[in-house]
Amino acid sequence: MSKEENRGEWGSRTGFILAAIGSAIGLGNIWRFPYVAASNGGGAFLIPYLIALFTAGIPLLVLEFAMGHKIRSSAPGVFAKLNRKFEVIGWFQTLISFFIATYYVIIIAWSFSYLFFSFTGAWGTDPKAFLFGEYLKLGDAPSTLGNLGASLGGLNLKVAAPLLLVWGINYTVLRLGVKNGLEKANEVFMPLLIVALLVIVIRGVTLPGAMAGLDYFFTPDFSKLTDPKVWLAAYGQIFFSLSICFAIMFAYASYLPKKSDIVNNAFMTGLGNCSFSLISGIGVFSILGFMAHTQGVSVAEVSTAGVGLAFIVFPEAINQLPGMNGLIGGIFFSTLIFAGLSSSMSIMEAVVAAISDKFNLTRVQALNRFTLTSGLLSLLFATNGGLYVLDIVDYATNQYGIVIAGILELIILGWFFHLESVKTYVNEISDFRVGKWWIWAIKGTSFILIIILILKIKGEIISPYEGYSWIALGVYGLGVMTAIIVGSFIMTKKKGSKEFENNIYHDPLGNHLEHED
Repeated sequence: MSKEENRGEWGSRTGFILAAIGSAIGLGNIWRFPYVAASNGGGAFLIPYLIALFTAGIPLLVLEFAMGHKIRSSAPGVFAKLNRKFEVIGWFQTLISFFIATYYVIIIAWSFSYLFFSFTGAWGTDPKAFLFGEYLKLGDAPSTLGNLGASLGGLNLKVAAPLLLVWGINYTVLRLGVKNGLEKANEVFMPLLIVALLVIVIRGVTLPGAMAGLDYFFTPDFSKLTDPKVWLAAYGQIFFSLSICFAIMFAYASYLPKKSDIVNNAFMTGLGNCSFSLISGIGVFSILGFMAHTQGVSVAEVSTAGVGLAFIVFPEAINQLPGMNGLIGGIFFSTLIFAGLSSSMSIMEAVVAAISDKFNLTRVQALNRFTLTSGLLSLLFATNGGLYVLDIVDYATNQYGIVIAGILELIILGWFFHLESVKTYVNEISDFRVGKWWIWAIKGTSFILIIILILKIKGEIISPYEGYSWIALGVYGLGVMTAIIVGSFIMTKKKGSKEFENNIYHDPLGNHLEHED
């Protein structure tokens, strides 16, 4: 089997766009964006959000699509092609994806459980007590070295069972390949996700109190636009929601046919993702408005994000819905499942592609190695204290790992690589041409990420994340980051296949991007 046959190729442009949007659309679009927008100026937040999209999000998509498409390799191969010592950055991004994939499947497993619970009403009248007590069986948070193991408890079979289902779905799709697996899965998941979300929106806006929720979501507070933190929140949301700088888009673009419209693909992916976020916000806040109305409180009092919104607040709202609340609940948790699966598959594909490329393994061989390793590790998050570990690891990888990976990528590609050659390359194969603004957008985003990182470190020193002990943050947070860094150097030092060595190391691009004849 040739390298190209082994790597696979998208069957159509539509298939690639659906997969790229599916990767970008994840749980954060549903449970994070609406809250971030509402708490950072409401409708006014859309101004910095859209500016961030066009000055950082789409330019970065163009960059990663271009590099993956031209070099036709996953992240480690892309960076190694520039310079052998840069391969470590590609593995840094890939290992971030590895750890995200390992815990992301747990949240999808919860969503499968809650899909069933929505029809049985298993969470009862106190969804919070049900989630933390009966379902997750959550114990005390880890606080000392002595209770780290005890805080995990034993394996929670209520979580482990749906976890196996999630792994089975992901493994089956990825084993089928790019065209017959990833592409066809997204052709099913994405339309179902849109339909399910529209049902939530239509039902939500027809509920009493919905307009109060939408007012809270959209009413602009233009005074917020003078607050630098609002702008950083906008850039952070764009950055984290587009699947950029953690190896995914390099891998996806490497499966594109040689004649592909890179710029338009990037615009469609970015705009598609952001449109979904806005629609999600309408659905979420219309239902939160209804919930506030029935409880006689303000929307702000019921507004939250993350796990609390999905598995506590929404079950509470579902309990109060008039008629067929089980059906609406089932549709809501279906949106989480579809969004979660499409994203988790892309995250896993980034790792599988990197392993396959470096060691010239078949997709199935690479997938088997990844699934066995990540699958076993994911059981850690299926323990009774797994939520604590998940929360800390997610915070470390998303809030620090991806930001650091982005800074390294943008400094190398933006300041030490000849971006003008990349601009020429994408303009030659795209209908819409990018200009100098694109180069300066790439360079400028590196400074924004540095500011975000500095502010995060400053905030961490003042107040540790979620009040966790330094022991817990050190073992699970710093521990994972250390594993990523050490693992990156180990994977870089490992000798790759002869095909990889010849293609990447013996024919580097240096600081220029060569063009097709």
